[in-house]
Amino acid sequence: MAELGHVVLYVRDLQQSLDFYTSIVGLALQGRIFNNRATLLTGGRTHHELLLIEVGDAPGPLEGRRIGLYHVGWKIGESLTDLREARQRICELGYQLDGQSDHTISQSLYLRDPDGNEVELYVDDPGVDWRESTSWMEAPVKPLKL
Repeated sequence: MAELGHVVLYVRDLQQSLDFYTSIVGLALQGRIFNNRATLLTGGRTHHELLLIEVGDAPGPLEGRRIGLYHVGWKIGESLTDLREARQRICELGYQLDGQSDHTISQSLYLRDPDGNEVELYVDDPGVDWRESTSWMEAPVKPLKL
């Protein structure tokens, strides 16, 4: 069975991105490599789920309708309380929330990392069994009320 192993992002400022992914997403620093120009971050499932490589000033991610990565989703807990706490951290640390949605199967917050990559923070709805039912797939996206 295949599973997503890791994502690699080029970043302008390694420390700024490291701060975001540890304080907002909740990943832990696993180590530094490439003469301190890159960091390995983990959520605890594997040796690293995210590798950040500093490249300095360069064009950022494309926006709008395009081919390529849309966003990366990170499961950050098990309950709406976990999502509320994440929203509070986002606000306290001065990041802007782009939106929040109820996808029936999960509830999500959306924001941008320091380089403009869209990040989804979500929790699954324990009342929806995705293994037994596909009805959630056609459910409309609703505004999330936290």
